[in-house]
Amino acid sequence: MTEAGMTGTTGTTGAAGATGATAAADPSAPGAPRLPRRRGVELALIVLAVLLSVYGYCAVGLAKHGTIPPGAAGYGAGLGVLALLAHGAVRLRAPYADPLLLPIGVLLNGLGLVLIYRLDLETPGERAAPVQLVWSTLGVALFTLVVFVLRDHRWLQRYAYVCVVAALALLTLPILFPAVNGARIWIRFGGFSFQPGEFAKVLLAVFFAAYLAANRSALAYTGRRVWRVQLPTGRVLGPVVAIWLLSVGVLVLERDLGTSLLFFGLFVVMLYIATGRTGWIALGLLLATAGAFAVGWLEPHVHSRVAEWLHPFATIEAGQGPGQVAQSLFSFAAGGVLGTGLGLGHSILVGFAVKSDFILATAGEELGLAGLSAVFLLYALLVERGYRAGLALRDPFGRLLAVGLASIVALQVFVIAGGVTGLIPLTGMAMPFLAQGGSSVVTNWAIVALLIRVSHVARRQYDGTVAP
Repeated sequence: MTEAGMTGTTGTTGAAGATGATAAADPSAPGAPRLPRRRGVELALIVLAVLLSVYGYCAVGLAKHGTIPPGAAGYGAGLGVLALLAHGAVRLRAPYADPLLLPIGVLLNGLGLVLIYRLDLETPGERAAPVQLVWSTLGVALFTLVVFVLRDHRWLQRYAYVCVVAALALLTLPILFPAVNGARIWIRFGGFSFQPGEFAKVLLAVFFAAYLAANRSALAYTGRRVWRVQLPTGRVLGPVVAIWLLSVGVLVLERDLGTSLLFFGLFVVMLYIATGRTGWIALGLLLATAGAFAVGWLEPHVHSRVAEWLHPFATIEAGQGPGQVAQSLFSFAAGGVLGTGLGLGHSILVGFAVKSDFILATAGEELGLAGLSAVFLLYALLVERGYRAGLALRDPFGRLLAVGLASIVALQVFVIAGGVTGLIPLTGMAMPFLAQGGSSVVTNWAIVALLIRVSHVARRQYDGTVAP
């Protein structure tokens, strides 16, 4: 009797242990603990982001006029309503989404509005902050639409070729319009203008992800071997290379070399993720260096930027005054470690692009190295959460799409920050969320929305109450 009881107890304990082991090994098993949704954490971080943005807005007014700006309450209410609407959409449609993505977007967008408002005070005839707030509203509206309508990111895979046709059409349209500051990247009619290349990059990311996901095995394990590199067959690699070359060729004709570099980097990164072959990174760097050298030598507009990068103080030595890159470097130096304080810098001396290309100069001068490092950490965290969501997915398309979208942000930040700080030649792009540019802020909100959808699917895979 005692032996039987002991055996039964042991069997029960063993079964319970096996069930626990199964739950630990497979988080989606019926006995697994439910994954927390963390929407409350997201809401708390959003409130903090809005409060920090309002504090910055008030700090600018106190520094410039000694009083809190009369529009501070309206600014805080507007940004807060937009953030709460976006949070409501996530809570209803993507409850398992990463809780950090939306607060980071709100904080970066709010800081951008503060910096643009601060620069508006130096240019009374140009009020860019109200227009940027309107574009931010449109961006949040697009964010909400994507989160509500796109129930599954895999739906986009069906429309890969529609996306690439639309992307090429958007890239071609600016050729028909006059050049602005030496580049044909804008479509202007009446008082309205937008930059179609910003939307094209998301569409091309969708196409690259769909095509590479469908052909990843052929790209990695077939083709001819050259030295130690195994190249895919032309039949497999040809279509995606042709699309990439066509898009980059159009951008070169438009002299939008910053976006050309972005597309090239996006193509190489996604090809590496699809195949797992480091040779693509080396080949990409080699081709990028050769292409940059050729374009920098042959194109006068680009050649002048390379010359300014190599000798940023040449105009000062010639008695012509500092150029934009030199003024930007002076701004960073004046900021020091802790900065001069919001509203107390002189980055407006950079010139006409201070609210767009050189918005980081204002952040570096008035927030200092500490504040600028915090901004870069926000971008790094946004990219890391995108990579994490992609790597957690089981479907190749979603993995490539998430990594591609996060890489767009990473490459864009690197190209812009590198140009403004003198690390690489200036390319002329908009810093995500921070810089003045309606097309840019709307596109970046779309990227965050897609990452929200992807992270929702990635995290709910590990909840036993929801099928993956």
